[in-house]
Amino acid sequence: MSTPQIVVHRDKELMAQAAAARLITKIVDAQAARGSASVVLTGGRNGNGLLAALATAPARDAVDWSRLDLWWGDERFLPEGDPERNATQAREALLDAVDLDPARVHCMPAADGTHDDADAAAEAYAEELAKAARPEDHGPVPSFDVLLLGVGPDTHVASLFPEMPGVRETERTVVGVHGAPKPPPTRVSLTLPAIRAAREVWLLAAGEDKANAVALALSGAGEIQAPAAGAYGRSRTLWLLDAAAAGRLPRGLYPPASP
Repeated sequence: MSTPQIVVHRDKELMAQAAAARLITKIVDAQAARGSASVVLTGGRNGNGLLAALATAPARDAVDWSRLDLWWGDERFLPEGDPERNATQAREALLDAVDLDPARVHCMPAADGTHDDADAAAEAYAEELAKAARPEDHGPVPSFDVLLLGVGPDTHVASLFPEMPGVRETERTVVGVHGAPKPPPTRVSLTLPAIRAAREVWLLAAGEDKANAVALALSGAGEIQAPAAGAYGRSRTLWLLDAAAAGRLPRGLYPPASP
């Protein structure tokens, strides 16, 4: 478990641009070291804001997009191409504009595909993750270079909501989510054990509506009540915030020299 590091930016636009630059550097370094890189994407306004910033970043083409594996932390169990699906929004924000290898873009199954329900879709995605894991990963999922998570106002990450069964899962790597308090109610999500397999976990939060969640998750709350508190990387856990989302952090946690 890595100790959280906190970076606070002036506003959400600067946060997205800085996170995009940081991610480009991380991908380029991973590709130089190992030949490829793997990133887990997140949806929501902050995840999509980061992807949109990546699309216009001056250093975008430093990435060899054909040697990048993309996964998702969660997905709305809706038909392929539905505008509410995270994959659809990611394609519009960035993915359609870069030269990705389609075989390395690992979307979660859609509701109109071969899987009858979210539980079957979760099982299929867990199998796909397991096939991609290497012996050196020492587990049933790859050691992702960066796993991105948006933090909800209720402290949820991916589709792991407070007190719900998904956040309590300790064995499976992917679960179907039913009756989510945020629409749509049926989803597929990585679990905390899968999230914690990542080398680095980056949590994104911008806006005053996230301030209570950020303060709660970083102030010692339990992961069942505050799922964001249970999301951490093996080597690094990075909270990327704007000033509004950081507004209720205890002064002892507020970083002294954030841009």
